[in-house]
Amino acid sequence: MTNAIEWHTPTWVKHAVFYQIFPERYANGDPDNDPANAQPWGTPPTLHNLMGGDLQGIIDHLDDIQALGCTALYLNPIFQATTSHKYNTFDYFKIDPHFGTLETFHQLVAELHRRDMKLILDAVFNHCGRGFFAFHDIVENGPHSPYVDWFHIAKFPIHPYEGRYPANYRTWWDFRELPKFNTDNPAVRKYLLDVARYWIEQGADGWRLDVPNEIADHTFWREFRTVVKERNPEAYIVGEIWTDGSPWLQGDQFDAVMNYLFRDLCTDFFATTSLRAGDFGAGIDHLITLYHPEVTYAQFNLLGSHDTARFLSVAKEAGSGAVERVKQAVLLQMVFPGAPCVYYGDEIGMEGANDPDCRRCFPWQQPETWNRDLYAWTKRQIALRHAHPALRTGHFTTLLADSDTNLYACARWNDDEQLLVIVNNSDTPWTFDLPLGERLEPHPHYVDLASDDVYEVENLKVREIMLAPWGSLILKGVRG
Repeated sequence: MTNAIEWHTPTWVKHAVFYQIFPERYANGDPDNDPANAQPWGTPPTLHNLMGGDLQGIIDHLDDIQALGCTALYLNPIFQATTSHKYNTFDYFKIDPHFGTLETFHQLVAELHRRDMKLILDAVFNHCGRGFFAFHDIVENGPHSPYVDWFHIAKFPIHPYEGRYPANYRTWWDFRELPKFNTDNPAVRKYLLDVARYWIEQGADGWRLDVPNEIADHTFWREFRTVVKERNPEAYIVGEIWTDGSPWLQGDQFDAVMNYLFRDLCTDFFATTSLRAGDFGAGIDHLITLYHPEVTYAQFNLLGSHDTARFLSVAKEAGSGAVERVKQAVLLQMVFPGAPCVYYGDEIGMEGANDPDCRRCFPWQQPETWNRDLYAWTKRQIALRHAHPALRTGHFTTLLADSDTNLYACARWNDDEQLLVIVNNSDTPWTFDLPLGERLEPHPHYVDLASDDVYEVENLKVREIMLAPWGSLILKGVRG
């Protein structure tokens, strides 16, 4: 890590709980802007159908999001495009008409900021859609277009639609509807950086960067950071990196990455149960030391997203105790360093396989389908995080990771409080003593935050802890 960079990540992120929304499927607040071919709300999602979700729907449900305890939104792309996902952008400076207008966006920002909530947007800068003005000019004018150098054209004609001929231009993962930008071109860089600046000026509090690893030039992301931070030094920049994000996390590019490494550990330990506690603990300890602390405490910690199967669905495939195992994952997510993110609907037990099934409509009209117990649990764990600063900015250490019992325990603490979090990821009840390790100053007693039961300490161990199958405890140290 370089010493030349002054490390700082946005303070507000360390205290935030995010809520990710796929706008086309969250809520339909303005039927007047629905696509002409919109299908009934709740129709099974396909790669092509539209349901009518929009920004007004998000505004209408901010009370619900706030009641859950979430303090920041991450929205999948909202700019003009032809798909439900909007990753094939046509106009980066225009809200998609089926989502609303710039005025609707400003209303959303104003409502969020009035509630002391934040908003980050999805930046799709590696590629655009076929309808993007510069690419469309090439389709029309071929080699005579002034925008030929905006993309990676191998030869003409380019054949932008499926047929007997190859595309003859670089795309994202061979999808010819997603032509890849040539970000080495100064005009392209200026355009994209102008987009980044514009939406921060319009009130966005940061950017989530789509497939930033596919823009290989780190200079571009350094320029991006400069442009964004000049407009708002506390703007959050988080990259979609599924592996080790270290090359982008040296203090001069991103503040954090989507913590898929954390998600993978939780999936393997809690959802599929393919990982035992010892390996899970080792993986967690590796994550804690992988990045600079400023990054670790600003990481975007998710259990699922629009690109993954729903966590509950994965857990159900593994057998019994699925909801209880999901609860344990939610608990650990809320006590782990970094900013947790709830994917819309996970709090009520929405299910779905991989994309596009994980992008189902939120069932506002079918409240009888909601898992109220899971919702109450999620809400309690979020409230717990808000109530205890040690869970947001305190130290972290693993106390127990026993593969034989599949018990895992960790501690979060600061100068004012000390919390122990213990989960039994097995179908067997256990009674055990919890070692406090070398980093903690033992307190004489520990009290269960849920039941007020008191546990004694002897020989640097919390004595006779009893955990039911799939059970968990949160203990707070008591000095007196």
